[in-house]
Amino acid sequence: MRRTTSTYSFVVAALLMGCFFVLTACENDENEVNSLFKKQLAVEEAKNVESYLSQSGTVKAKLTSPYMLRVQADSPYMEFPRTMHVDFYNDSTVIESTVDARYAKYVEYDHKVLLRDSVLVQSIKNGDTLRTQELWWDQDKKEFYTDKPAHVYQRDKIIFAKNGLRAAQDLTSYTFYSSSGPMLVPSNGMPQ
Repeated sequence: MRRTTSTYSFVVAALLMGCFFVLTACENDENEVNSLFKKQLAVEEAKNVESYLSQSGTVKAKLTSPYMLRVQADSPYMEFPRTMHVDFYNDSTVIESTVDARYAKYVEYDHKVLLRDSVLVQSIKNGDTLRTQELWWDQDKKEFYTDKPAHVYQRDKIIFAKNGLRAAQDLTSYTFYSSSGPMLVPSNGMPQ
């Protein structure tokens, strides 16, 4: 009988020790568990980038930048933190206009580019120049827009758009918001 009691005591002690180890082993740090399920961003890096945009087999633009980051996230984007230059071409692959900025971010799903810091757009076609600190480029609509102050330099005048503007990609047409400066207005007051 004594042997049964000691065997029984040994089994109970072993079970209690096992439960103790199981309970302490199940204790996890909440931050460690959360980090296992957190989405990781994949970041690709490129140097001396030269990229072409074409539509229907025709080159429409050439982008150059010394450094690019491509971030794979829920909404993937490309970032150009060390300047970006773009040449826009007409159907005969002649440069129509150029864009320069110290920073740019291309949002892939929206087909839009945010340009910041010393943004300069120049039209080779008509000689106009657009300067601002922040500008959006909509690839699908082929236009620039901003709600920030902007200056448009034309051959015979300078127009200041206090609350921003909307302009064609080749700077052939504009819509100004709260502008000042000399502007030609038709005699009937309506745009042609």
